Amino acid sequence: MFEAVQTLKAEYAELERQMSDPELHSDQANARRVGKRYAGLAPVVRTYDEWLQTADDIEAAKELAAEDPAFAEEAVKLAHRRDELAEKLQMLLVPRDPSDDKDAILEIKAGEGGDESALFAGDLLKMYLKYAESQNWKTEIIDAADSDLGGYKSITVAVKAKGTPEPGEAPYAKLKFEGGVHRVQRVPVTESQGRIHTSAAGVLVLPEAEDVDVEIDLNDLRIDVFRSSGPGGQSVNTTDSAVRITHLPTGIVVSMQNEKSQLQNREQAMRVLRSRLLAAAQEAADQEASDARRSQIRTVDRSERVRTYNFPENRFSDHRVGYKAHNLDQVLGGDLAPVIQALTEADLTARLEAVDSK
Repeated sequence: MFEAVQTLKAEYAELERQMSDPELHSDQANARRVGKRYAGLAPVVRTYDEWLQTADDIEAAKELAAEDPAFAEEAVKLAHRRDELAEKLQMLLVPRDPSDDKDAILEIKAGEGGDESALFAGDLLKMYLKYAESQNWKTEIIDAADSDLGGYKSITVAVKAKGTPEPGEAPYAKLKFEGGVHRVQRVPVTESQGRIHTSAAGVLVLPEAEDVDVEIDLNDLRIDVFRSSGPGGQSVNTTDSAVRITHLPTGIVVSMQNEKSQLQNREQAMRVLRSRLLAAAQEAADQEASDARRSQIRTVDRSERVRTYNFPENRFSDHRVGYKAHNLDQVLGGDLAPVIQALTEADLTARLEAVDSK
């Protein structure tokens, strides 16, 4: 049982050796890769070692039970603990999303509903910023297009963990199920008759790619510069600081105008482009995989309405897993943990079923 862990233990020991080598840290990108893999394997190795040790403890308790009956009860407790460890280890060994240890790029765009949709996009942004704060993550607004009445036509935010998070605790692992169309039902501030309107905003979550994740040939890029529009200081509409990068092989286009410097906008655009290319490559790999191997949640069409925020009933619903709660005010205040846990458990169940069906 768990023979595969021996290979992982050997890899863990090798990574530990590499991390003690000062030369590793001369290459920060490689050091981060090794550190993340080491942190990812640590729970597996710890659980496996405890599972093995528990077997020895059970045998010892059974031998001592002949002289002291109290050890018989201890043996039963240890056997129960061993079963728990076996179940935990099985879940840790389930194939994981390779991007689960990455930071995230979060994009929110206003959709149906005009100004009300832009205001809702602003509400979603506040919700995610407060959730990120509760997770002790760092956030950085990369690009934003304000709307006339407040809120955002579109906004892009980088979400970063501090240090090396445990498996399943990184920003992308927690936020990846937020992607899709979010619908709001409420009386808009512009509505004088008190009628409830429905509008929507789109959320896209990408794993933030590092240079080592995606190789981009500069010959495949078309880079255009233009003058920024909207808030941004004296340089707006006076200098060609905004940047639009087109990746010719895929047709992916990224525009940035939030920074006053053309160089800064270019760097931010490349940052988002790398993440979109990584996501596109993973999506292509998912398409090639069999249905049994693909997560039932990850493959939900991004155009599907995944959430409803009903203000009159203070109701929050996630349509993918049938999650409902009447605490919309708390959810918009950043209390996303329960629904994220429900989505994560549904995803894990799907992955376990895929493994069992092989």
